[in-house]
Amino acid sequence: MEKLTNKEEEVMQILWKIEKGFVNDIMEYMPEPKPHYNTLSTIVRLLEEKGFVSYKSFGKSHQYFPVISLEAYRSVYVSDSIKKYFGNSVSNLVNYFVKEEHLSEEEIRELIKIIENNKK
Repeated sequence: MEKLTNKEEEVMQILWKIEKGFVNDIMEYMPEPKPHYNTLSTIVRLLEEKGFVSYKSFGKSHQYFPVISLEAYRSVYVSDSIKKYFGNSVSNLVNYFVKEEHLSEEEIRELIKIIENNKK
């Protein structure tokens, strides 16, 4: 699965949230400054070419919907990030968050609880 550009990810985040929509629907959720309609339309068509979205035709209009789930994309993206930035080590990733993101004691306890629950 191909890594998306920041703008493509932004559009996919919206489609994952709204589940389906026309370009105008997607535009409503875009942050300011909103892209031009044609720019957004081009991004959506690129996502369709890449196999991330498909559409249902309504005359000349297309209602787009995700083909790749957020969970599937996240799995590939997180795995790739762990390989690239953390030496393919989940421990290094967790260490980074504990040290660099200044997790609270409560968040650390929650991580420990998640790990213990998944060992069972």
